[in-house]
Amino acid sequence: MTSQFHQRRECRAAAFQYLYAWSVNQPADLATDLQLFFEHLDKPRDHYAFAEELIHGAIDHVAELDENIKTLAHNWEFDRIARIDLAILRLAMFEMLYRKDIPPVVSINEAIDLSKQYSSADAKRFINGILDRMKDKLGRDSRKPVTE
Repeated sequence: MTSQFHQRRECRAAAFQYLYAWSVNQPADLATDLQLFFEHLDKPRDHYAFAEELIHGAIDHVAELDENIKTLAHNWEFDRIARIDLAILRLAMFEMLYRKDIPPVVSINEAIDLSKQYSSADAKRFINGILDRMKDKLGRDSRKPVTE
């Protein structure tokens, strides 16, 4: 049986992969593109429900996420950010801003793990720096979820 932690990690990896592909070539029809994407994964689509939430959320809020990244990427031109790193940042930042049920430090740690697996050796420091600055702006306990 898959633990929720392991399943969420798989979902974040799938969401990151989709967001990266989306950033390179935005589809005319998101629903059809997502259907094709999920058909090629190892598990049934419902296993990736969390990934779909993250994908839709990050795409729906991409302008705001990118604005935050531009503001927080000190001394770094937005256009120079590697697309892989940008996909990781968008994913983590969406979680930090809109998923109050996830402690920000969890989103940051998961983003760093994705960067270690998929990006360059230097990416984790860059990603951690931006997300750490975002965490400080949130005004909430970074180690606990917000319970309404």
